[in-house]
Amino acid sequence: MNSMRMNREGLQPWRLKPVVGAALTALALTGCSLAPKYERPAAPVATQWPASAGAVTASQAAAADLAWQDFVTDPQLRELIGKALHNNRDLRMAIQSIEQARAQYQITRANQLPTVGLSGSGTRQRPGSTYALGGPLVADSYSLGVGISDWEIDFFGRLQSLKDAALAQYLATEEARKAAQISLVANIASTWLTLKTDTDLLVLAERTMLTRKQSFDLTKLRFDNGVSSALDMRQAESLLSTAEAARAAQTRARALDINLLTLLVGEPIPDTLIPAVPTVEPLPASGDLTQANAAPTLPDNRAQFLPIPEGLPSDLLIRRPDIRQAEQQLIAANANIGAARAAFFPRISLTASLGRISSDFEGLFGGGSSGLKSWSFGPTISLPIFDGGRNRANLEVSQATRDIAVSSYEKAIQTAFREVADALASRSALADQAAALQRQADAERDRFRLADLRYRNGVANYLDMLDAQRSLFATEQELAQVQLARQQNEVLLYKALGGGWGPQDEAAAREAAGQPVSREATANAR
Repeated sequence: MNSMRMNREGLQPWRLKPVVGAALTALALTGCSLAPKYERPAAPVATQWPASAGAVTASQAAAADLAWQDFVTDPQLRELIGKALHNNRDLRMAIQSIEQARAQYQITRANQLPTVGLSGSGTRQRPGSTYALGGPLVADSYSLGVGISDWEIDFFGRLQSLKDAALAQYLATEEARKAAQISLVANIASTWLTLKTDTDLLVLAERTMLTRKQSFDLTKLRFDNGVSSALDMRQAESLLSTAEAARAAQTRARALDINLLTLLVGEPIPDTLIPAVPTVEPLPASGDLTQANAAPTLPDNRAQFLPIPEGLPSDLLIRRPDIRQAEQQLIAANANIGAARAAFFPRISLTASLGRISSDFEGLFGGGSSGLKSWSFGPTISLPIFDGGRNRANLEVSQATRDIAVSSYEKAIQTAFREVADALASRSALADQAAALQRQADAERDRFRLADLRYRNGVANYLDMLDAQRSLFATEQELAQVQLARQQNEVLLYKALGGGWGPQDEAAAREAAGQPVSREATANAR
């Protein structure tokens, strides 16, 4: 009786051993990858910065270790950057792309695991043929079971390669988010410097306009009294119109700077964070034009930054997020080759279930004679025989994609090397240029003073004074632009060396995501 019961329920040990053995064998053989071993390509740049970069002192420190909160010393600029990191829409999209890639990685990772489901059914019918043979008028049938469906056993690493590719893409989006923040910090700092320079140039234009207005009034008075010619009056009027046009242009440029800064910050900027336009002092009643230029024309109130350690070219490979992003994309392309190779081999899937059937509902959960245990085990194998060259073409596509990724990675390194070399070469050159222009501006200011004095005393003609006035204005404008370029070059060097993302930003990103987002923490998810 017990033997008949065991046969009916299908619980014979000799039937279970092959099932268990096959499952254990499948688990032991999974995970063999056909992807080529990844090796980082050699950096296609020199090991030292070029001689044209000027005197560079190798340092163990790196710009990437200098947080932007320490690099930026201006409190207004620091506050603007902090607001932008919370409100900038481009940065939000980069963060959302990380979440998208993370979810896609979890989907790909889940494909390696069996999908276990619970199923239950119940039927009630009147089988006419059974009733005619003396069976029951109404037959009930209930079943309850748990099982897996079409679980692909990853013998040749196809799913593992796809998971590795998805993980690399996820890490690439993390690096893209860091690169987006670095670019945002640099853009805000550069726009802020431009705004402050345009504000200074606006003040310079207004001061020059007032000076030329007084000069025009004086010349017109002399013309009305027959002392000056109409040519002198028209030249003075032309210079006054030039100054008025310069003031209008600087007013427009300053408004555009504020609009761009508002876009980068992502919200309206409070007036307390916008550089105010200083009030231009009225000209002295004595009519001495040179007294209007006695004070420094361009006050040195631009944001200053801490000195930047240059480091070595090899630091770029591990510190610049855009280079690390290109490398992760290369790793993903390399893993996809493994998935394309695995398509040439058999694909094995497994469907299995374990449950209980009964003619009454209570029998599904009790130990009565009406309940029977049931199980099924169904492996499936498919082997490509003819596909018209599809698998071969997919492999060639993945290999070509990997080659493209290698070139993209090498180009990212070369671009980064050039950006740093350009910034280093510009650093000393712009400093020398600014010093020379400062000396020229001092000389032009003194020249204007002497020309005005000689003209008032009748020693020189009016053209000499007008030429000195024109030259001084042009030199001061050029000096302001070079000073701006010098400050922006420091920002570009900081960005080119990978600065703008520090431990504080890493901690903030983890807290915002509610999970570890660092490379090491994500790698542990494998």
